[in-house]
Amino acid sequence: MQVVSGIQPTGNLHLGNYLGAIRNWVKMQDDIGDDGQCLFFLADLHAISQPHDPAELKRTTLEMTAALVACGVDPSRSILFNQAQVPAHAELQWLLSGTARMGWLNRMTQWKDKAGKNREGQSIALFTYPVLQAADVLLYQATHVPVGEDQKQHLELARDIAQKFNNDFASEDAPIFTLPDPYIPPEAARIMSLRDGSAKMSKSDPSEMSRINLTDDADTIMKKVKKAKTDPEPLPSELEGLEDRPEALNLVGIYAALAGQEKSQVVSDFGGQGFGAFKPALGELLVESFAPITERFRELMQDREALDAILAQGAAKAREKSTPTLDAAYKALGLVRG
Repeated sequence: MQVVSGIQPTGNLHLGNYLGAIRNWVKMQDDIGDDGQCLFFLADLHAISQPHDPAELKRTTLEMTAALVACGVDPSRSILFNQAQVPAHAELQWLLSGTARMGWLNRMTQWKDKAGKNREGQSIALFTYPVLQAADVLLYQATHVPVGEDQKQHLELARDIAQKFNNDFASEDAPIFTLPDPYIPPEAARIMSLRDGSAKMSKSDPSEMSRINLTDDADTIMKKVKKAKTDPEPLPSELEGLEDRPEALNLVGIYAALAGQEKSQVVSDFGGQGFGAFKPALGELLVESFAPITERFRELMQDREALDAILAQGAAKAREKSTPTLDAAYKALGLVRG
């Protein structure tokens, strides 16, 4: 197995990022063992498809690197790098642009959502974003790509591009690209805002009380949990009793995800108790779970050289791994390289 996955380098990492995505990366790394390899990258080239602050992008790329390592991504077992240090990503995107079709890209729902009504005012990079995504995975002969519902269409596009390129420029018994299959990770916990159980936990929420940040200390975590929005009813003993109680369900879901339990087990254990008892238990579990991650994250953020070295070493491995595929694509297209 060759597993490839990328993540946008955003700041203010929070509990939702950890339980929703990063923890699954660590599990993939551990599960794949010696039977394959994981390549995880910071999608900084994707980040410039929309307006951005260059200084902030540089900072958040290092911050995300520190967060991934602190959460358990091991650079000695997985290849961890940022796109910008591996020019082959951009090169292959251009080579694939002759194969991708405007009609395919026009059908991308994320393009429609992000562009809105002002499509003419959007960058070309936003429109061709899925072609770069295809290059990201095809470059490394990925066999599996972790996908959620919002990325299935993009993986299908990558397969379409790979299939057409192979048909047009390669022989049937010697294809240039592997067609990647979706890897459906274990169901990720969907973490909602501590102030609104109907909205996802987000760094863009103006209220700091809406999220547990990776950098929050123990006192801050306990304070946020105790002030989290709830209702006056005690917890039920059956999961069905949480219907139409989104804030209560969210807190139970967080506890279950951190404790490695089913939500039904959590309500069975705490059924009949009020939030005056449940919130301190949840806060203590959060503090216990986040303490080693936060400590390691802060250590890494104080060592810029270590972070630069992690990315440089990962990029060197990625460049080496990408070379045969890129060379084959150039040759198949009849392009002469120096």
